[in-house]
Amino acid sequence: MTYWIAFLSVLFLLSSPGLPSERLQRDPTFAVVQRMEAAFNELADYTCEVNQIYYRNGEEDQIYRFKFFLKKEKKIRIDFFQPHSGMTVIYKEGEDKATIIPFRSSPKVRFRFPVDSILIKTPTGQRIDQTDIGHLLGFLSKNLQTVRQGEAQFQEDDEKVSFFLWALDYIEEKTLEKYRISVSKKNWLPNKIERYRLDGKPIEITHILNYSVNSRLEDSIFNP
Repeated sequence: MTYWIAFLSVLFLLSSPGLPSERLQRDPTFAVVQRMEAAFNELADYTCEVNQIYYRNGEEDQIYRFKFFLKKEKKIRIDFFQPHSGMTVIYKEGEDKATIIPFRSSPKVRFRFPVDSILIKTPTGQRIDQTDIGHLLGFLSKNLQTVRQGEAQFQEDDEKVSFFLWALDYIEEKTLEKYRISVSKKNWLPNKIERYRLDGKPIEITHILNYSVNSRLEDSIFNP
């Protein structure tokens, strides 16, 4: 019975037409995403600290901790602390390979790997060019318009807003999943991203901390 309920829910969400534009404009979730897009468009660069928990069959499996740097147009640097302590990954938009520096203390030692190499994907298969806020915003906007959301699940307090979103997975766009996004009112950037299977089991939970925006990051930190 549980299987059929889940199956029928998937059919309902995927076969229904996208929300009419006038309804979408009244959706508080869509208004928040628009506010996030406006904030992101004002950024030339940002850095943040990221803590990610990955789950296997609903049980905590791996923890990743790193510092993330982005400079438009999509220059990315990731400095790992856990696992792979001391490793740095650098990517520039338009390139089909990323640079891996295994030890920041020895920057001349480096390797190049394709962006779709399993060696530099996250445990859930995310590529480095899918890790920035711009990619997330495109994912949110697309699914709000193409996947029926039903009644909005929206919460707000003095410091943040949060909402749930039905969406096709952000890696291959094949599997229907549920996401919960929390957004800081201080900068209208995400501070928590939760990803769940249809049965409610977590897939990954990401905490984003200590943003620094428009700090005029030097190009040199993206030049291995």
